[in-house]
Amino acid sequence: MTVGDGDAQATFGGGVAVITGAGAGIGAGLARHAHRLGMTVVLVDVDENAATALREELIADGGTAHVAVCDVRDAQAMVALAEQVYRDIGPVRLLVNNAGVEQFGYLWDTPVANWNRVMDINVSGVFHGVRAFLPKMIAAATPAWVWNLSSIGGVASVPLQAPYIVSKHAVLALTECLRLEVELAGHSDVIRVQAVLPGAVKSNIFEAAGGVDAAAAGTAVDAAESQRAAMLDIKAAAMDPDEAAQVVFEQSARDAFYLLTQPEYVGSAMADRAHTLTTLAAPKLRRTQRFDPTQH
Repeated sequence: MTVGDGDAQATFGGGVAVITGAGAGIGAGLARHAHRLGMTVVLVDVDENAATALREELIADGGTAHVAVCDVRDAQAMVALAEQVYRDIGPVRLLVNNAGVEQFGYLWDTPVANWNRVMDINVSGVFHGVRAFLPKMIAAATPAWVWNLSSIGGVASVPLQAPYIVSKHAVLALTECLRLEVELAGHSDVIRVQAVLPGAVKSNIFEAAGGVDAAAAGTAVDAAESQRAAMLDIKAAAMDPDEAAQVVFEQSARDAFYLLTQPEYVGSAMADRAHTLTTLAAPKLRRTQRFDPTQH
């Protein structure tokens, strides 16, 4: 296999893929496409029923899949998972740190517990995955990939979703720094670190998103629920997760760093962000346009 040859089947086929948040959304789409490429898939999720249903689907289609019920917020549980995978299944060719949650409402109305939940899952969960698996991937000294799920929200500013947007900016920065550190440490010949920035992909993340405190004023609740409704409208026309997964795998096999589910759509958000920074412009409230920061 030649890195960057663009052949996803040759690049990933036959290896082991570990995917967090694999029970639904783009995580499930990535798992299905990994299976189609001939990978053994480890479905990591806190929702055992969803992960088990997907495992049965993949097995019925002739694949090999395993369920791991694990909370990415638990650093020790992730370390134990990595040890179990390497002991019982084999070396990991693809690690996908995908698990994530949403939050709606004004930042000042956001419950502390909800803020911590978003940061612990969306940011610390990625760190825990890297910390648990990457040393083993490096020690194996065979080609391997780390994908961290940021979002179009990782290059945008969106009102009423600040915790989520902050978390996705953080994941993008984490991934860019990790890419440099892997190169600095001399492992870039075998380890490829890539950032996934999905645009609108069908998911249940908005339905499961947190909101404001029940005791909050009516206007605060209305604002949070209005944003949820707007995101659900976008979801109705969003990209199918299986289609998004195919695009991501193909871009990865071409050795791109930024993996965009909708290159034109996400790319326009990246261009807008670059323009804002280079012109030192203040963020502008868009009343007729909303970026969809979902990736699940």
